[in-house]
Amino acid sequence: MSLQERLTASVVRLFSEGEQPLSRTHLYPGDPGLFGPGSVSWKVMGDVSSFVGGVRALLLQALHPEVAAGVADHSQYEKDPLGRLNRTSLFVTTANYGSMPEVEAAVRIVREAHKPVSGTSERGIRYSANQPQLGAWVHNTLTDSFLEAYQTFCHGLTAQEADQFVQEQAKIGELLGVTELPLTASELRNWVTEHPSLSDSEALRSAWDFLRKPPLQAGQLLGYKVVRAAAVATLPSELAQLAGTSSRRGALVGGQCIVSSLRWAMKHSPAWKAALDRCGASYDATKFRSFEEPSPTEDH
Repeated sequence: MSLQERLTASVVRLFSEGEQPLSRTHLYPGDPGLFGPGSVSWKVMGDVSSFVGGVRALLLQALHPEVAAGVADHSQYEKDPLGRLNRTSLFVTTANYGSMPEVEAAVRIVREAHKPVSGTSERGIRYSANQPQLGAWVHNTLTDSFLEAYQTFCHGLTAQEADQFVQEQAKIGELLGVTELPLTASELRNWVTEHPSLSDSEALRSAWDFLRKPPLQAGQLLGYKVVRAAAVATLPSELAQLAGTSSRRGALVGGQCIVSSLRWAMKHSPAWKAALDRCGASYDATKFRSFEEPSPTEDH
């Protein structure tokens, strides 16, 4: 097996534990979904820089005590980290690339899963996962993180395209019942960095401790640590200080190296390719990876 194949297989195994996204998307020919082939979202979310963006979003989300409490109280992330990773990835992929029936089904699943998630945070504030303000923090940090990772490690968007990405992603937020949805990249960044409800908490420290060294295979963990360091390096300074962390020297360079390596090995997302196929759009097939079934001999 070549280096390119080994690197791709190592990452793909992380996302092979659950349901494969868009497995029936071909049944909806011509349906552009929420965005369509000309969207900025398809380009941003189809790049491997989204791995850094995803980790960055998890770090940011833990800064909100009620969001962090909901995860700590109701999630099995410490016992089943790959399961949670795959469920989150499945929703994000489907919402961005799915046909409208697939998008709507994914949203229903998330909203139903959120119904029993409620409790009281460490600072004595009641929370519910379906509260729009908590959904806003989760959604907006995801959008800001995917955008920041793409701009840092791909340098691909104009200011107008960055604003378009934020506006496109707001459509997902609306479907989830989110009401606080900034519509430009600068407004989004200000909303995140100036959010009044953030503070330290035990749930924050537990989440960050887990994200420092999740239970991955040795080779995967080595690459993950580079990705995490890159994610930390892209955090707004005031939010990094709130979490009691700082960027390591060379973290951005390391991030650029691993993102470039993954981009070479993994090419563009197979979900993007499947969505283009569904829409009958033309593309350069050499730049895309196809969905792969895990080999029976691979460890899971």
